[in-house]
Amino acid sequence: MIRLRMLHSPLPLMAFAIVLALSVPARAQQLTLELDPAKTRIEFTLDAFLHTVHGTMKLSQGNIEVDPGTGKAAGRFVADARSAETGNDGRDNKMHKEILESDKYPEIVFTPVQVEGPLAPQGKSQVQLRGIVSLHGREQEIVAPVDVQIAGEEWTGTVAFPMPYVKWGLKNPSTIFLRVKDTVNVTVRAAGRLSVAPPRP
Repeated sequence: MIRLRMLHSPLPLMAFAIVLALSVPARAQQLTLELDPAKTRIEFTLDAFLHTVHGTMKLSQGNIEVDPGTGKAAGRFVADARSAETGNDGRDNKMHKEILESDKYPEIVFTPVQVEGPLAPQGKSQVQLRGIVSLHGREQEIVAPVDVQIAGEEWTGTVAFPMPYVKWGLKNPSTIFLRVKDTVNVTVRAAGRLSVAPPRP
C-alpha cells in the first residue's frame, strides 16, 4: 500500500522530469555570443622595410550563433573600414583613398559558417572558426584558431590570422622608397555576453 501511494505521488514524477531536463545534450542548446563594440579591439600590423606599421579598426556590431552539437554557425561581424588608422595622417589618407577605398566600401564583414572543435558552454575552449570575409567587394574564405573563455554570461575571445590583401584584390602601397609585405596580420580581441536558447526548428 505504501508503495502504491509513492508511485502515484507527484514527487517521483517531478524528480524524473528534472533528471530528464538535465540530461538534454548540449547540442539541443543554441549559444549566441554577442560582441560588445566598446570592449572589442581590432588590431593589424603590416611589415615594412626597417619597421612595422601598427593600426586599429573599430567594430560596428557583431554576433555569432553556434550549435555546439554540429558546430554550425551563423551571424555577422561588421568592422568600420573608415575607422582604420595607423597614427600617421598621410599614410592613413593614402590607405583610405587608394587601398581600402573606404568611402566606397565602408564595411568589412565576416560571416561565420562553422566552428570546428568542441565549444564548452563554460570555461576555456580552443576551436577553429571558418567563415567568409567580405572585403572591398569580394568574398574570401578563412579558417582561424580562436581561444574562447566563457564565465557565466560573459565571454572573451582572441583570434589572429594573416590576410593576404594583395591576393584578395587590394593594392600594395609600396613605393620606390618604401617596401611593404603583401600580407597584413589581423588580431581581434573580442568580448561580450552569452545567451542560451533552444535550437532553431
